[in-house]
Amino acid sequence: MQTFTPIKPFLRWAGGKTWLVEHIHNLVKCIDFKNYHEPFLGGASVYFSLSLPGHKFLSDLNQELIETYVSLRDERDAVISTLKTFSNDKESYYQIRSKLFCNSADRAARFIYLNQTSFNGIYRVNARGEYNVPYGNRAVQFLDIARLTKASEALQGAEIASGDFTVFEEFISSKDLVFLDPPYTVSHNNNAFIKYNQKLFSLDDQNRLQQFIERIKSKGAYYILTNAAHPVIKEIFNNADKLVTLERSSLIGGMNATRGKVDEYLFTNIGG
Repeated sequence: MQTFTPIKPFLRWAGGKTWLVEHIHNLVKCIDFKNYHEPFLGGASVYFSLSLPGHKFLSDLNQELIETYVSLRDERDAVISTLKTFSNDKESYYQIRSKLFCNSADRAARFIYLNQTSFNGIYRVNARGEYNVPYGNRAVQFLDIARLTKASEALQGAEIASGDFTVFEEFISSKDLVFLDPPYTVSHNNNAFIKYNQKLFSLDDQNRLQQFIERIKSKGAYYILTNAAHPVIKEIFNNADKLVTLERSSLIGGMNATRGKVDEYLFTNIGG
């Protein structure tokens, strides 16, 4: 498989896998796979790092995130045009955060703007589904037209949908590659992000994911799963063909969080 110069993700995403790209390339460079599936798309750092041969099936449970990808794919110029009207200052941030937009391109521009200018790029909503992350006081430019253009080009032809990780299951076939990066149910500390994810992706969901992987394997497809390095996770996915423990920097901050090095698991049937 041919690789190309990776496209930098246009979103900041908690738990993003930019650090993992080199490991993914090392895994997939010796296999011939047909189509690509990524059911937990998030910031799409792995997707944007690969030159993919066949059909692409991308999904995520976050409807706002998926609408942003679809809008950037289908109406990039309108998204960029709206972004050009925004300003990176505290007053503008809270005005845009509280505003409801009527069309998909404007909503996508709002999502990108808030992601780039908010505190730590965390996606968090209140009980009413309203985005409530505070202003981040970031000096960097939130509008990178070149990066958005490259991302839009990379998304052309991709099937993109919002839904459960099984939404495109019927399209998985022999020799396809499925990359799975679920929200981590357990981790190495008890910060608020992890507590939020316990509601988003439970241990029951982890068990459903294990069954999903068994079905992927039964179809003769390849899979790569990343997950927290935790005894419970190891027990759930103990039928994996191959387990690799990888070290990464801890990137999620918080009042009670300590940044440092942490381990993560990678499960796969490539080279197992």
